[in-house]
Amino acid sequence: MSASNAETIHRLYVALGQRDGEAMAACYTPDATFEDPAFSLRGEAVGDMWRMLCTRGKDLTVEASGIDADASTGRARWVATYTFSGSGRKVVNRIDARFTFRDGLIATHVDTFDLWRWASQALGPVGLLLGWTPFLRAKIRAQAAQSLAKFSADRRARLS
Repeated sequence: MSASNAETIHRLYVALGQRDGEAMAACYTPDATFEDPAFSLRGEAVGDMWRMLCTRGKDLTVEASGIDADASTGRARWVATYTFSGSGRKVVNRIDARFTFRDGLIATHVDTFDLWRWASQALGPVGLLLGWTPFLRAKIRAQAAQSLAKFSADRRARLS
């Protein structure tokens, strides 16, 4: 196991548990990519996604396990427990993460989880009935992209 890359994964999840989006963003290369059922991101948008989620995750708890890495790849399992801001419903999301590294930082990050299970928890009956459909999946992705675009624009305005 590459201690340095495993430590980067560990730092990422400690920062998430502390809701420290800046520390999370610092774990990625400037041209990093991130992919999960809700987002497909590159570059600064990766850090902004974590900043946004940390800002919104008032009751977020994170449990990471199975952290393993070699010189170029890594993996982890993690569980995020939080109240989904869009509905006020409690979510327990079980996620498998895969990473590639460059110069000790995350170059690619792919999270996989059951979107239907997530939608069932976060959206209630609508998610339970429609969470498996391409329509609702596309709506979730579009809403996530819209939220991130607004967050990023607001952040840029504050920084200028």
